Amino acid sequence: MGIKVSASRKIFLVCNIIFLLMVALLCIAPFINLLAVSFSDKVAVAAGEVTFFPVGFTTISYQFITNTSKFFMSLLVSVKRTALGVPINLLLIILTAYPLSKTKEDFRARSLFSWFFVVTILFNAGLIPTYMVVKSTGLMNSIWALVLPGALPVFSMLVVMNYMRSLPKELLEAAYIDGASHVQTLIRVVLPVSIPTLATVTLFSFVDHWNSWFDGMIYMNKIQNYPLQTYLQTVVVNPEEFIRNNTDLSGNLSKYLSMVSARTTGAAQMFLAMIPILCIYPYLQKYFTTGLVMGSVKE
Repeated sequence: MGIKVSASRKIFLVCNIIFLLMVALLCIAPFINLLAVSFSDKVAVAAGEVTFFPVGFTTISYQFITNTSKFFMSLLVSVKRTALGVPINLLLIILTAYPLSKTKEDFRARSLFSWFFVVTILFNAGLIPTYMVVKSTGLMNSIWALVLPGALPVFSMLVVMNYMRSLPKELLEAAYIDGASHVQTLIRVVLPVSIPTLATVTLFSFVDHWNSWFDGMIYMNKIQNYPLQTYLQTVVVNPEEFIRNNTDLSGNLSKYLSMVSARTTGAAQMFLAMIPILCIYPYLQKYFTTGLVMGSVKE
């Protein structure tokens, strides 16, 4: 027997679908415009003729950015940074969040350590002290200068800690009764039901490492050590100087200066940087909609 839907309910569903489609289009439209700008002629872009379709289709902006060995060197640095930074972030997040999720009876110093981490969010030491620490520890011009200063993202740790704290006590007590240690409980019980939350903080960490550019400019003195975002930032800010200082492009100086602009190369940069995010996000999206502890405790 089918459920009868009233006329007002049908009208609401139609209006709701139309509204959500409009919101989705508003979110997608800027990206379509940027893609069109990246493939358009710089004259058409400057005249404001580009909307959602390229005008004077050309790939010169992408050639301008990728036609140099330094681009691929910076891409390799970003890949190394992400490959090192994300696992280190997750490891420290888990090892910190699990004990802090315990009660005061199980971990008496929990409040002290919790406030210690909260203070690091409210008060920052500043750029100069951080730079002095990195320099004095010998991390300058190394990949570890991009990884270790932010090895423990406190906000993500608090998210995971609060989730672990919300897990049913019966779930953990059952593991303890079966003789499991804290390490076994963490690996076999807590982590499997924490996959949606861990997937979320993994995406946060990946995006943070991949999109970060300022620390590369501060801690790296050689352009070959720049991560991708730092390298592309230097290209977009001053493309003419970039061409003059690059031996790979010096022979085509007049060609590039006449065919590219800061806006077209900026749009191309955004899409080149977004490709890894667009690839990893659909994979992690399925965990966001999954029940967090569904099926972990049965009555």
